[in-house]
Amino acid sequence: MFPGNFAWGAATAAYQIEGGWDADGKGPSIWDTFCHGKGRVFEDQSGDVSCNSYQLWEEDLGCILQLGLTHYRLSFSWARLLPDGTTRHVNKKGVQYYEKVIDDLLANNVLPMVTLYHFDLPQALQDQGGWKSSEMAGIFDTYAKFCFRTFGDRVKLWITINEPYVCAKMGYEDGLFAPGLKEQGVSAYIVGHNMLRAHARAWHSYDTLYRATQGGAVSLAINSDWAEPLDPASSEDMAATQRYLAFTFGWFAWPVFLTGDYPGVMRSNVERRSKEQGYQGRPRLPTFSEDEPSVLGTADFFALNYYTSRKVKARGACGGMLSLDSDRDAEGVTDASWPVCGVSWLAVFPEGLRNLLRYIKDTLNGPEIYITENGFSQVGLVDLEDVQRAGYYLDTIQEVGKAIQEDGVDVRGYFAWSLLDNFEWASGYSVRFGLFHVDFSGAEQKRSSYVSGKEYAKTIAKYRTQAGTDDLTTE
Repeated sequence: MFPGNFAWGAATAAYQIEGGWDADGKGPSIWDTFCHGKGRVFEDQSGDVSCNSYQLWEEDLGCILQLGLTHYRLSFSWARLLPDGTTRHVNKKGVQYYEKVIDDLLANNVLPMVTLYHFDLPQALQDQGGWKSSEMAGIFDTYAKFCFRTFGDRVKLWITINEPYVCAKMGYEDGLFAPGLKEQGVSAYIVGHNMLRAHARAWHSYDTLYRATQGGAVSLAINSDWAEPLDPASSEDMAATQRYLAFTFGWFAWPVFLTGDYPGVMRSNVERRSKEQGYQGRPRLPTFSEDEPSVLGTADFFALNYYTSRKVKARGACGGMLSLDSDRDAEGVTDASWPVCGVSWLAVFPEGLRNLLRYIKDTLNGPEIYITENGFSQVGLVDLEDVQRAGYYLDTIQEVGKAIQEDGVDVRGYFAWSLLDNFEWASGYSVRFGLFHVDFSGAEQKRSSYVSGKEYAKTIAKYRTQAGTDDLTTE
């Protein structure tokens, strides 16, 4: 069902697991600042210590080996490597930390996939305008080239930016994520645009300067629900579903993989809503300049983060202020038959992932796909016997196998979110996604495998045996 060189992985992010928020010369990030304010995160919790992976990396490695992973996705803390966000000052202790992580992985036949940016912008750059500034594309490119130059002899799978949709909407539209701005209908589009520009610059730098000698691959991680009409017989719901996908999936996939520009329905809806509201400023959805490196074609594979699905209906009349939601004019709801896993938004629909994979294949001309995040949460009392969640994983992985075997989708790997229970952004430690439980109440941050972790290990072993290989390949 899965090819012998299939990547079996788990994923983490620096701010969510590392702790050591000011250790050994690390600079503050926007999430340090956000969490140190009051009333922004569940019970005012923070990632100051979290899993303490900065000091307990060997414990994490033990978990990785226990699972039998072939790949491990991690992110670099930009502020740990470059405390002020620029190469004017390189933090050697930060470099040494990631050198050790990468070298230890490779010594154990585990290949690293590295994300350069997973939500945690250095605060020094935020103070200069952050992602709202057009200058960020060049600054990010310099950071990316530093990482390619320093680690690219060993890292062959790169993600430039994780979930630009979430960064833009949650951080600049809804104010629920760092930097906590609520500038509805305007800033999120600017932020998303600058992230695409930054990604494109970094991809072109890799392609020009490093690909020939390093032989790696670069992409960005796009998150998307699967969406289908609430009433398949309703033309309004069908159209709303297309808008829903355009404003989530298409916002970042269309420019990179398909047209070099935003989806037409996205641009037309934003322009129409601007006219309706008498908006007089510069166009809210920016245009790509011909004077800059093209964003089209700047991905060597498709990196997909999938968690849930939605049934979509038209919202009807959109009055009031400009916002992304009113521009989209589509409402996603969950099907009552889908079990809800932990948090209210995470309705489990494994078939949705298969549907989305097939949609990507058919819409974007069959790219290579890595599922870079997929997971199921728990809340409430800790239960290591998470049999139901283990079943969700198995069902989902079977749907991925069907997408490969029956639909001809070129899926190259699956990364579970997450290796460890960790700091889950605004939800703090109230939500747990780990294959391993972390005891945050104890000084040792002890790791203990959930049943879902043990079953995932069995699944990996089974499919690798069926594929007739126990040897890691890099193709």
